[in-house]
Amino acid sequence: MSGFRSFVTRRLLLGVAQTAAVVLLVFALTEALPGDAAVALAGDQPDPARIEAIREAMELDRPAVERLADWAAGLLHGDFGTSLASGRPVSQYIADGFGPTLVLAALTAALLVPAGFGLGVLAARHEGRLVDRLVSSMTLVVYAVPEFALGVLLVTVLAIRLGWLPPTAVGYGTDLLAHPAALVLPVLVLLSRPVCSLARLVRAGMIDALASPYVAQARRYGVSGARVRYTHALPNALAPAAQQLARTIDWLLGGVIVVEALYVIPGLGTVLLNAVAERDVPVVQGLAVVFGALTVILNLGADLVTHRLAPRAGVAA
Repeated sequence: MSGFRSFVTRRLLLGVAQTAAVVLLVFALTEALPGDAAVALAGDQPDPARIEAIREAMELDRPAVERLADWAAGLLHGDFGTSLASGRPVSQYIADGFGPTLVLAALTAALLVPAGFGLGVLAARHEGRLVDRLVSSMTLVVYAVPEFALGVLLVTVLAIRLGWLPPTAVGYGTDLLAHPAALVLPVLVLLSRPVCSLARLVRAGMIDALASPYVAQARRYGVSGARVRYTHALPNALAPAAQQLARTIDWLLGGVIVVEALYVIPGLGTVLLNAVAERDVPVVQGLAVVFGALTVILNLGADLVTHRLAPRAGVAA
């Protein structure tokens, strides 16, 4: 247990360092933008008063080190700055868009785990047979289809031609759970590629585990097939799958941007696209930090899960 605590401490410290690096990188990239940021943000026909107001709002007359220190200190207290376009706190933009994005990502992740593991185990149980070939072929084909193309196809068939589902979330507001029909198409698009990659990874891990000497020994002792698969083999396929699951959920943050734009969902992706269109640098910076911090947290959780599973795999072997 002391070894696990030491590992947790090291990973937490590394996570803090990675988050600090994200903050520094976001600020540095903003500073590296070519030209005068105030002039660029003022529009195609900048007004000197507008330029001066933007320069004052962004405190561009102060040294970069001081601005970075103040911004980082504000982040520690939940202050992400103020929008240049509306004057609203950036934290309000994040709060407004976080709900729909969280619903999409959480629902997709909740369906991804049983679907990905179920298909992987099913294919491994029937290795080399028809079921295995069907699952492997289906996952390969679906994975090859880009999310945007699949989204357009689903809208065309299920929404426009058949009329079974709404084509977009326009008119439903931010309370998507009150309108589950509006979530079906976005979730299907978000699930399409991750469930394929997770299923193929679980299949490979299960096949290796089922062919291992300790599983053969368990069968010689008369352990039932279900217990061999789910008690001995499956845990040893979970370690790499946990890392893939973390990367997949991390990918969802980027995939949500495309899906929200396609289905007009008012989440963080839509907020980011609008901020980029309006050249609202503080909002873009705040969202970049949020996405980066979530990535660090997800990978930290995956590392902890993998570390706990690895010793068990070694013992079982």
